[in-house]
Amino acid sequence: MNLPLLLAIEAMNTEVEGGLFDFNATLPLMILQFIALTVILNFLFYRPVTDILDERDEYIRNTLTAASASLLKADELVQKYEKELAESRKQAQDIIKKSQQEAQDLVSIKIQEAQRNTDKLVVDASIQLNAQKEQALSALESQIETLSKQIKLKLLDKELLI
Repeated sequence: MNLPLLLAIEAMNTEVEGGLFDFNATLPLMILQFIALTVILNFLFYRPVTDILDERDEYIRNTLTAASASLLKADELVQKYEKELAESRKQAQDIIKKSQQEAQDLVSIKIQEAQRNTDKLVVDASIQLNAQKEQALSALESQIETLSKQIKLKLLDKELLI
């Protein structure tokens, strides 16, 4: 017959041990070892790691909450200070405007005083000039009178001589 066919039939009749799943006494032992390892790892490793991770998560959550509260407080303070700064700027502008107005008023008062003083000086100078003019005119009149008398006398003396 055919040799490959015979080998296949013989292979089917023989039992193969140590295959993928052997159901013998080692299987329950392996299950017990796996369960024991899982329990030991759970107590020795997973639970402490989980506790640390939970504590870290709680710390991060608390820190974020505190940071959010601080950020809100900082925003409120910034708004408050910006408002105060705007009010201070407005007050400063008002003070500057008021100071400028006072300075303009003071300058106009000083100009008016100077104008009055100059008007007074002009009036005083005019009065003095009129007084000096009167004195000069009276002096001239007296000199004219004297000169006219002298001319008259000279003319009369010449006429008498003629």
